[in-house]
Amino acid sequence: MAAIEMKNIVKQYGDGFPAVNDVSIDVADGEFMILVGPSGCGKSTLLRMIVGLEDITSGDMVVGGDRVNDLAPRDRNLSMVFQNYALYPHLTVYENIAFPLRLAGKDQKEIDEKVREASKTLDLDEHLDRRPANLSGGQRQRVAMGRAIVRDARAFLFDEPLSNLDAKLRGQMRAEISRLQKRLGITTVYVTHDQTEAMTLGDRVAVLKRGILQQLATPKELYEQPVNLFVAGFIGSPPMNFLPATVEGNDMSLPFGTFKIPDAKAEKTAGKGLLMAGIRPEHFEDVTMLEEGRAQSNQFEAQVDVREWLGDQQFAYIPYEAEQKVQDQLKELAKEVDSESLRTQLVVSLDSASEIQEGQTATLFINTERMHFFDPSTGENLTVGL
Repeated sequence: MAAIEMKNIVKQYGDGFPAVNDVSIDVADGEFMILVGPSGCGKSTLLRMIVGLEDITSGDMVVGGDRVNDLAPRDRNLSMVFQNYALYPHLTVYENIAFPLRLAGKDQKEIDEKVREASKTLDLDEHLDRRPANLSGGQRQRVAMGRAIVRDARAFLFDEPLSNLDAKLRGQMRAEISRLQKRLGITTVYVTHDQTEAMTLGDRVAVLKRGILQQLATPKELYEQPVNLFVAGFIGSPPMNFLPATVEGNDMSLPFGTFKIPDAKAEKTAGKGLLMAGIRPEHFEDVTMLEEGRAQSNQFEAQVDVREWLGDQQFAYIPYEAEQKVQDQLKELAKEVDSESLRTQLVVSLDSASEIQEGQTATLFINTERMHFFDPSTGENLTVGL
């Protein structure tokens, strides 16, 4: 096992475009690090530079204290699991797992011990004599993981390993990968565009945009304290609501009315003019569901356009009017985060017992203590940490 240090890493192609631009990330020994972001953000390029499949334009890649920039992939002792499994179709499961050991010249006894140990760990014992074509997608991915395990590598690298699986199987494989990593205690760097994988698997998550590191933090911190509009819009499903807001003293004006905000947030936003207010769907409540005496202020009425009932929860969609520059900014943010759901509408998470119906005017409570305020010109979260 080994720590991985990425120091001011740059990857520039022939046309001068920086696919990765001055990224510095330290992955601790035994840590599960996630690289996440929309397509083209540089996350897979960064992973390929760790393993040695891409040259580094500038910066230092350090694995276990050794600078590895000039080492060939085979000399870095890193195991990589690919999106497309990369199994040999003519070999059995046993031989696919054993392949790197045979390549390294290990004796048959050691090969057999390691293959069977990995097979037991991954629940592949009954499939050892089968070929990849006769396996499910999840079983093939476990075989690929088995091949990585037997190498005794210094770190695991995963490049979107679950993207070819259906939703139910992805959930099962996430749990398996998490258990396996904790059991082995091996340093792991995992690339994904799926924020659910990022939030459930990682000890820490690095969010990338156009080759630039936006925020590196725990999943909880990313969700609750995003540093800018991009991170706030990318992390969360449904994503954070964004509304045009102006603040005067402790009074905040939104398209739905005027509300009170805490003193600390009022101080940070004083004199800033038009802001972008951000609030998560779960920070609204149906007033009829609240205990008597709660939330006497910060209520508003709005007409529900669409309601989605999911069993354990439901979502209400409420459109609102906004000036053109706000609409344009939301469209641009939607492109950046690969989401079509960012628009001039409010998404409200409701208790499954709420009786709010489509077309009905609902009375809702908004928890302004959980609200963020962003500078629309820079995207900076003015109230991070409050």
